Amino acid sequence: QVQVLESGGGLVQPGGSLRLSCVASGLTLENYTVGWFRQAPGKEREGVSCISSSDGRSHHVDSVKGRFTISRDNAKNTVYLHMNSLKPEDTAVYYCATPYSEGFGCYTAPASLKILEYAYWGQGTQVTVSS
Repeated sequence: QVQVLESGGGLVQPGGSLRLSCVASGLTLENYTVGWFRQAPGKEREGVSCISSSDGRSHHVDSVKGRFTISRDNAKNTVYLHMNSLKPEDTAVYYCATPYSEGFGCYTAPASLKILEYAYWGQGTQVTVSS
């Protein structure tokens, strides 16, 4: 019954910005930590950012800290990943995911971005940063 869907990817110039959206059905995102992950060609999937359900704080891995932010629009059951100052090394398929339990927290990155602790995943959206 649970489905997660990402959108908003595309082609952008280095230094540009994109906003990715994560929409869920079958669960209320407001009650869950939401994680963003990415996978570049030939590389392992890695955690990028997460936002907590308890205190609303977000955490990011060092490679994107200061450039990426997360926000929620609970009325739309949507979480956004705002990506600024994009670099070619940000090129990847980006995934949104939620953990198994409402009690799973987003406290630090990458510690709160363990792939096997996330249950519901979207299909991914391609982000390409190129001149």
